[in-house]
Amino acid sequence: DVQLQASGEGLVQAGGSLRLSCAASGLTFDDYAIGWFRQDPGKKHEEVSCITSSDGIEYYAESVKGRFTISRDTAKNMAYLEMNSLKPEDTATYYCARGTSPANEPGQYYDWGQGTQVTVSS
Repeated sequence: DVQLQASGEGLVQAGGSLRLSCAASGLTFDDYAIGWFRQDPGKKHEEVSCITSSDGIEYYAESVKGRFTISRDTAKNMAYLEMNSLKPEDTATYYCARGTSPANEPGQYYDWGQGTQVTVSS
């Protein structure tokens, strides 16, 4: 079974940093783009960032550009989301998921694992 599990839950003050990890199993990691998403009650589900497999191209939502950095380690089947200059509006449950190909295809992400909670206090 394909599984992706996000971790790195934390409570930080505004301006702080947090690093989320995504552990993948049951798949050939190199075959898929990996995306990070977030969901807060009352807000839209948002694609935060993704990274392709084929060429490591990174995509970011405008709301996080310049503050978040996505990366992947194929040898470890891991992806990461480094979050800096956190704001209260970044508070959400964060999920990682895999794409259907090495490229980024918006809306085509699956195998969502259990999310990890990020809370940013003002």
